[in-house]
Amino acid sequence: MGRKERNVSRINSTYVQQYDAHVERHRKKKKRLHRRLILFAIIVAITFGSIITYHINQRVMYSQKQEHYDALQVEMKALETEEKELDEEIKLLEDEEYVLQIAKTNYFFTEEGEIIFKLPKEDPSY
Repeated sequence: MGRKERNVSRINSTYVQQYDAHVERHRKKKKRLHRRLILFAIIVAITFGSIITYHINQRVMYSQKQEHYDALQVEMKALETEEKELDEEIKLLEDEEYVLQIAKTNYFFTEEGEIIFKLPKEDPSY
């Protein structure tokens, strides 16, 4: 069968009242401690969440900046190559013989007594 109920009356002495007050204070103290720990845990969780979010955002931004930097590096190498080619062309254009050769081939410039024959670039189809 079930548990037996006891009909025991409480003693109303000062010791029992003090003990009950002590137990109640201890229970309230424990309850406050649990509340403080829960509040602390919530604050720690929010702090870690914000730190992790910040860290992830920084990593995304870093990867975007790194991709942009790599693209700019490739572009810079291409521009440096183009600059070298243009410098070489400038050096060649300072040479009079080279300029005359270009004028002859591209613009049909002739000196006195020269004859220009224009040959077709395609092979004959016979």
